[in-house]
Amino acid sequence: MSDLQSPASAAGKATDEAPTESTAGANAPSATAKAGRSFLPQSTLPRHLLVLALSAVFAVVLLEVSSPYQNSQIATLSYYAIAAGGLTVLTGMNGQISLGHGALMAAGAYTTALFLDADEPLPLPLILLASVVVATAVGALVGVAAARLHGPYLAGATLALAVGLPGLAIYFHDIFGGEQGMRVRAPQAPDAFESFIETVSGNAASSTKWLAYVGVICLLITYFFLANLVRSRIGRTWRAVRDQEVAAELAGINLGAWRVLAFVVSAAAAGLAGGVLAIVVRLAAPSGFTLVLSLALLTAIVIGGLGSLLGALLGSALLVFLPPFVTNLGADFGLNGTEAAQLAPFVYGVVLIVAMIFAPAGFVGTIRLRRMTAKAKRASAAQAKAAGSNGG
Repeated sequence: MSDLQSPASAAGKATDEAPTESTAGANAPSATAKAGRSFLPQSTLPRHLLVLALSAVFAVVLLEVSSPYQNSQIATLSYYAIAAGGLTVLTGMNGQISLGHGALMAAGAYTTALFLDADEPLPLPLILLASVVVATAVGALVGVAAARLHGPYLAGATLALAVGLPGLAIYFHDIFGGEQGMRVRAPQAPDAFESFIETVSGNAASSTKWLAYVGVICLLITYFFLANLVRSRIGRTWRAVRDQEVAAELAGINLGAWRVLAFVVSAAAAGLAGGVLAIVVRLAAPSGFTLVLSLALLTAIVIGGLGSLLGALLGSALLVFLPPFVTNLGADFGLNGTEAAQLAPFVYGVVLIVAMIFAPAGFVGTIRLRRMTAKAKRASAAQAKAAGSNGG
């Protein structure tokens, strides 16, 4: 048995014995899926394929009924959610705290910018794949170096990555454009896409809509891959490493190798998110990949619920849609532009504090924990009632 192979029973046992509070809600469905009624297939892959198909239909309807501005917001949501999905797997499933995902997104963004700057660019899927490969290589290097670090030490190491890596663009300014960054040539929509839009809605296929579709497609593919991964033996082993290091090591699990694998998967998602960001924003510059971006991704997964892809999506939506909503609300109440803009981060901070107080497991995790608690209480009451009737 190789280092990356581990008994699923040992991994599952370690996970069940010592679940952490912050991720118990996210792990709850794996334990209760068979107990409740569901119209979805019981097998993981068919169930996720059905969810993917339904999500794709919903996304097409949403993009077609949305305005161009809302299409641009959805495109922004897509790259935030892709990066947050990878980070929640790393932090929620494997217990590694990373403050350097903004730098990994920068690796993907600059790779996309360089490939699109060629006289005859490669097809967009190949360019995005190259962004994933480059970010994965960077993530593998960082993961190997940080495999023995935990908690604040790992956070400090990835913080150095977040601060240092974007600075390479300034040092190699002839290649990466320095402080001004690189202008990204927007990829042209294929004729098949224009025909599809005309068939579906009868509207013209704008460049904004095309980029929104690219972002949503990348988001759906990423979440489909991650959802299957966390429900597999790999995901169970990650949870075992997170919850019971000693038991996992005694079971023959190579802790360092599995931590590196989690970092690599998370870095791949960050690289794809960076590539989508580059074509949506049409700019790859150091100012776009500061520590603020990494902290924003971390707060998104904490608010949504660690270890939950749905929580990562909800947290990312909060990042994208809350600031403009609060700004417009402040303007409606008579605040000037500057005051309304300053109100947005204040409200976001309040939401974060409230979430930490009343939903310490995140929105999704807290809801799932309460459902589990209510179900356990009903089961206990039924058992007590049955015991009473038998005793009578």
